[in-house]
Amino acid sequence: MSRIGKRPIELPKGVQVEITPENFVTVKGPKGTLQRQLTPELTIVQDAGKLEVTRPTDSQKHKAMHGLTRTLVANMVTGVTTGFTKGLEISGTGYRVVKVGDSLIFQVGYSHPVEFPPPEGITFAIDGATKCSVTGIDKELVGQVAAQIRGIRKPEPYKGKGIKYAGEVIRRKAGKAGKVGGKKK
Repeated sequence: MSRIGKRPIELPKGVQVEITPENFVTVKGPKGTLQRQLTPELTIVQDAGKLEVTRPTDSQKHKAMHGLTRTLVANMVTGVTTGFTKGLEISGTGYRVVKVGDSLIFQVGYSHPVEFPPPEGITFAIDGATKCSVTGIDKELVGQVAAQIRGIRKPEPYKGKGIKYAGEVIRRKAGKAGKVGGKKK
């Protein structure tokens, strides 16, 4: 069995889960509600404050879907209880971010500032002029928004200027090599 798929999902207090026979899962918690249609081939069972995902056969497809389905449901439970946050750092001379209303405005070396409004369910926070974070209850959406922000100005490998994830290490390249040895004969 899948090591991830066979682990039960503990349901914290205040979390309610509804599962239809077609595996349409609704998770309600203190931070909000998440819904997702999962593959109907697997079985999701709820009892005694736990959720368990089981698969009908040991085929390659069912093995692959077993761990994925369990992880998706676990992320929904974690999202409605604690939420998810992804940090971003901005580095470069004159590069900065400000929050105006709900939107973030980036000045990252273009001739104009770049405005990034939050999608529904996402909130932004800034810490100083060079750090911001993306927060929400849907892990997939938080990661997607953070990737879109990073795509505004990806970090370049020579000086490391740009927007990067918090803790991301940028592999640096050597600059242009100078002339060695003088004139050619």
